[in-house]
Amino acid sequence: MKSLATLSSLALACALLVGCNAEQQTAEEKKEDEFLIPVEISEVSLGDISSYYSTTATLEAPQESMVVSRLAGIVESLHVEEGDRVQAGQLLATVDAKRQKFDLDRAQAEVEIIEQELNRLRKIKNQQFLSRDSMAKLEYNLQAAIANRDLAALKVEESQIRSPIDGVVAKRMVKLGNMATEYQQLFHVVNESELHGIVYLPEQQLNYLRLGQHAKIEPTASKDKSFDSTVLRISPVVDANSGTFKVTLAVPNQSHELKAGMFARVQLKYDTHEQVITVPVNSLVNQDNGKAIFVLGEDGKQVERRQVQTGYRENNRIEIVDGLSLDDQIIVRGQHNLKDAAKVEVIAPLDIATAQK
Repeated sequence: MKSLATLSSLALACALLVGCNAEQQTAEEKKEDEFLIPVEISEVSLGDISSYYSTTATLEAPQESMVVSRLAGIVESLHVEEGDRVQAGQLLATVDAKRQKFDLDRAQAEVEIIEQELNRLRKIKNQQFLSRDSMAKLEYNLQAAIANRDLAALKVEESQIRSPIDGVVAKRMVKLGNMATEYQQLFHVVNESELHGIVYLPEQQLNYLRLGQHAKIEPTASKDKSFDSTVLRISPVVDANSGTFKVTLAVPNQSHELKAGMFARVQLKYDTHEQVITVPVNSLVNQDNGKAIFVLGEDGKQVERRQVQTGYRENNRIEIVDGLSLDDQIIVRGQHNLKDAAKVEVIAPLDIATAQK
């Protein structure tokens, strides 16, 4: 009876042990399923990518003019205001020129008197009774009178203040009724149809630049916009104090969105690699003093860590020189929580933030 009781106890213990092991295995499988890391994937793409040198620039207007008064007088009228677009020769303001007009009338009268006297003497039949010296003196007086008349007419014309260039009135420095002195600055006119971007580059970059080279201009005030430009001039002289040289960029600005004096970021394009493998920059992980990308395995549940070599970077994409193929599916979100051979769950981009919480 004792032996039978002992065998029964052993059988019961074995059954309990098997049941516990089965329950423990099931719990571990469930636990493993619960710890799948949510990730977002993307395919490797093939395209062109360029190398840029980033710097900053100040935009300048190559054509600008300080319009001055060449005549002293009261400002009688103003025809433009700040911000108005003007054309070359357009009337900006008028200065009182009554005195100059009187001088013009007097000079014109003197010219007519001398011309009448010359015509009268030329009509005399007996020219031998006329003194050649007197005739010559009258002719010289006529030339002097004509010069005085033209000078008076010029002063009257200078009372009309006109724009010397096409552009926009950047600043008005005179008020109606004020006294304008000779050579006083009245208006600042700027032509912004094309601007110049002035950059100063380290002398090491001199060998990489050439005329006509493409560049992108991104104003700091408009981060979402970029404008194309080209290298217009390259200074052959390096500043010994700063170790830099001056580069002038031509920036078309027909839309007048850019303004002279703006501060902008510049990206000078050096080279382009065509039809190469590119991936989003945020897919890279810095590990073990190198760069790596996690690739989704063929089973769709396990990832593989790939050491990669990178090349050119442009905006939010970067070239992969070695380590990936076009067939690979890479992890672009959630990769910072991964290790090699980690189990993952691929979910939609909109759901990953919720899954990580």
